[in-house]
Amino acid sequence: MSLEKVDILGVKVNSLTMTEAVETIEGFIKNRGNALIATANAEMIMRATYDDELKTILNSADLVVPDGAGTVWAAGYLGYPMPERVAGYDLAQELMKAAPERGQKIYFFGSAPGVAESAKAKAEEWYPGINIVGTRNGFFKPEDEAEIIADIKNADPDILLVALGVPKQEKWLYAHKQELNVPVSIGVGGSFDVMAGVMQRAPLWMQKAKLEWLFRGLKQPSRIGRLMALPKFVIEVMKSK
Repeated sequence: MSLEKVDILGVKVNSLTMTEAVETIEGFIKNRGNALIATANAEMIMRATYDDELKTILNSADLVVPDGAGTVWAAGYLGYPMPERVAGYDLAQELMKAAPERGQKIYFFGSAPGVAESAKAKAEEWYPGINIVGTRNGFFKPEDEAEIIADIKNADPDILLVALGVPKQEKWLYAHKQELNVPVSIGVGGSFDVMAGVMQRAPLWMQKAKLEWLFRGLKQPSRIGRLMALPKFVIEVMKSK
């Protein structure tokens, strides 16, 4: 499947629907490559404007989905309308939902101690028959990395979900992509926290109204500084047209 890419402040984002994203990822799994998937929201794209390493990683990723209303707005403003937002959390759920029937194995890596295990329990409740072959929290030192990589390789997952936060998860996956050799790896941010009930997701009406960023800011005042990237993003996109 050939998917159009839209250049937003130097980051090339795929224009696609959720269905197309899932189909593309299923193709990566069948091909047994080691595809890196990124979920680009406005905050990530703004960071890439001054983090050259992150920009290089995003532009070499096998798929970059528009995770965020800001990303979809920017594409449309620049004259390349995107069909819909493909949120990383929702993408992960769609893949997990399909995994039992397809016999796919999944590994959870990231979040605070105990969170990945709680997310695993929720996934097993929501998606009967799902095979989550390993979990590991995201608190580690450089000397722990060899053990983590060995555990992932021994588990031999088809899909590796990594929740270390942006840009750590993207940089970690890129650095170890060849060694891990997992068919599909995705940075999923706070997805395990939401699944485990540690963090609440915005109500559906706020998601539809494109106000999920506001909900996160209200729930996590520590994020307010990070959310200031949003108005900067709008200004930079308008200047780039």
